Amino acid sequence: MRTLIDIVEMQSMADGLRKQGNRIGFVPTMGFFHEGHLSLMRKAKELSDVVVVSLFVNPAQFGPGEDFEEYPRDEERDSMLAMKNGCDVLFVPGVEGMYPKGYATYVQVNDLSTVLCGASRPGHFQGVTTVVTKLFNIVKPHVAIFGQKDAQQAIIIRRIAEDLNYGVDIVIAPIVRESDGLAMSSRNMYLNRKERAEAVVLHQSLLEAEKLIAAGERRAHVIREAMKSLITAKDSARIDYVSILDADTLQPLDLLQGRILIALAVRFGKARLIDNTIMTC
Repeated sequence: MRTLIDIVEMQSMADGLRKQGNRIGFVPTMGFFHEGHLSLMRKAKELSDVVVVSLFVNPAQFGPGEDFEEYPRDEERDSMLAMKNGCDVLFVPGVEGMYPKGYATYVQVNDLSTVLCGASRPGHFQGVTTVVTKLFNIVKPHVAIFGQKDAQQAIIIRRIAEDLNYGVDIVIAPIVRESDGLAMSSRNMYLNRKERAEAVVLHQSLLEAEKLIAAGERRAHVIREAMKSLITAKDSARIDYVSILDADTLQPLDLLQGRILIALAVRFGKARLIDNTIMTC
């Protein structure tokens, strides 16, 4: 595995790989790898000849007072795990390279970016879409792998790839969960013992929603209230949102029909955790 820091060197390598007929698979990350990240790398290995993994904690997607400085980092450990899970090139650019002095260009996806986490974290998705656009220009992948846990992000990235004619196949891999159902996340490390035990309610509330829908319930407010009731019973839980939307347009639904996204964001102490499920009604 090679580790590259320089943007021009990464672009030059990508050009050479393409010229040789190699299919480039790409997994963009902010590091501190867990099994969710590693599953994306292994998927990329299945779908490509050369796997590039980026490791960049992107300051543009953190708002004032958020955890950019505290976000967990361990590049040495990440490098070892990436190498063991199919990564051929680890790209680790610096902030000064990605956002040099005078940087003033940002990518904004309308509508899709204004709901859910976009409403709770203004500017977050502008940071995400800008860095992913830059990374696509640098790594020049044929296929990019994202996780379903970040469902809104995945939908937005697909829109970018289509609208900007990138010719990149966007593959969404399933959520990877702990044995008790909690979705794996780098931010799980923020949880104390009580918060960790109570955070399992996120998955439990999604299972309750699936159960109600399977029994024939189609009223969104009934399902939301059932989920909220489970979550608010936990002392440390503070709901940001519990939403039911069209899985393609992210428009809120009153009555469930077609492909739906049930998404939630809840704070447990200093950790803001997200989870979701997609169903067809």
